[in-house]
This record gives sequence, structure tokens and C-alpha cells, in this order.
Amino acid sequence: MATETEVGELLHQRGWLTAFTVAERVNAWAALVGVIERGYGDDIYEYTNDLYCRNWLHEAWLLLEDYIVQLWTPQIKALDDRYKAATVDDDGQALEQFHRLPGPDLWWWRRHPRILTGDLGCSLRSVGAIGTDPDTA
Repeated sequence: MATETEVGELLHQRGWLTAFTVAERVNAWAALVGVIERGYGDDIYEYTNDLYCRNWLHEAWLLLEDYIVQLWTPQIKALDDRYKAATVDDDGQALEQFHRLPGPDLWWWRRHPRILTGDLGCSLRSVGAIGTDPDTA
């Protein structure tokens, strides 16, 4: 098992843009969840790029020392619960029209925002996604 610094460096060596910290990726996930709750208006490509912050956490959890996992898990679980409440599970049918879906254990890729607005909403609606309009949410 590895420290936060070691995991950041290891994942960077495996292809991540930088040697992120757990705090940076948790904050990115929190920011994304907050935007989704209000209505994500950017395009599909930014959205799929933004989802990767959760992938990083998933990869890091397999490598981190237990005490670090125990420290951060409650906050991540709370964010995951908020994400689930703000999204619709369609088994990835909408997103897979724009991005190759990763394995089934990365469940956040099999959901799309409940509030469909902006460019993302247009893209998802164009492939049959059902959600709510921001004015009625």
C-alpha cells in the first residue's frame, strides 16, 4: 500500500496528467457533483472529461494505505450519493453514444444528469436520454 504522494506519482506515471492528490480529486468530484445538481451546461466532451476525476479516485483506492481510504471514504460516499440523486441510471446508453464506456465497476459512467440543460442536455436528448428541464427541476 502507498501514501498519497506515492499514489499520485504512480498514477501520473501511468498516464494521468499530473500527480494529483486525493484532496484535489475529491474537490474536483465535489465541484462536478454540485454543477450536475444545478444543471451541467457544458458540452458532452467536457462532461466525459470531468467524470475522470472519479476514475482517479477509484484507481487510487486500490493502491492507498488503509487509513487514508478510511479517512476519505465517508466524504466520497456522500458525494457518490449526491451524484446518484442528481443523475439517471440508463446503464450508460446515452453516454456510450459519445464515449467508450469503461468497465461496469465504474458505475458513474452508466448514469447521466437528471437535469438536461445546455449543450450536454441537447446531446443527451438527441440520443434518447430522458431528464427534466432546468425550469421544472
